[in-house]
Amino acid sequence: MIELRNVSRSFVVGDQKVTALRDINLLLGNGEYLSIMGPSGSGKSTMLNLLGLLDRPTSGEYLLDGGNVTDLSDEQQARVRSEKIGFVFQSFHLVPRLTAAQNIELPMMLAGIPVEERKQRVTKLIESYGLTARSDHRPDQLSGGQRQRVAIARATVMEPSVLLADEPTGNLDRTTGWEVLKLLEGLLNQGITLVLVTHDAEIGARAKRQLQMLDGAILSDKLS
Repeated sequence: MIELRNVSRSFVVGDQKVTALRDINLLLGNGEYLSIMGPSGSGKSTMLNLLGLLDRPTSGEYLLDGGNVTDLSDEQQARVRSEKIGFVFQSFHLVPRLTAAQNIELPMMLAGIPVEERKQRVTKLIESYGLTARSDHRPDQLSGGQRQRVAIARATVMEPSVLLADEPTGNLDRTTGWEVLKLLEGLLNQGITLVLVTHDAEIGARAKRQLQMLDGAILSDKLS
């Protein structure tokens, strides 16, 4: 479960204070599918960064699975991130010199998971995502859709409870984008909580719960 309590986030740009989030309150249950929408500068990416423990609120509290993660040390937050949160980005963020299989394996190596278990998990995901014939290819040898599938496999290989997707179809053609979206939505059957940031209203409308943001505040929170 995710809970934000009166969360705000401000930045100082030059001699001006910019408030990216304003008193955000959010309760998100396990297995929910949430889309976050809004114009550029509305705060949706800042919200995702906070949920992913890539940033800290200026004020307020963030509770994850009942534990307050707001004031954890950087090392403690990194451990929580590794164990509970997966990320999928618009630009894939794959390591160029690693093969598809090695990119998927990387989070497990960093977490110290034994070699045999790493191999089993990688093989299972490569087969599940239709990447068997491309497992030894580097990112520059893969199509956009294949790169995003590798990225999703890497994001889920640690079996996180929360998956955060930031414009995951933004660099893909329409057909490939829908294929990737359906792949992400299929993870809901495994009980994962999916949070999707998108500027595409049609994609956002697929989520059972939809947030509209404006000027750092939640404008609406509705169920479809």
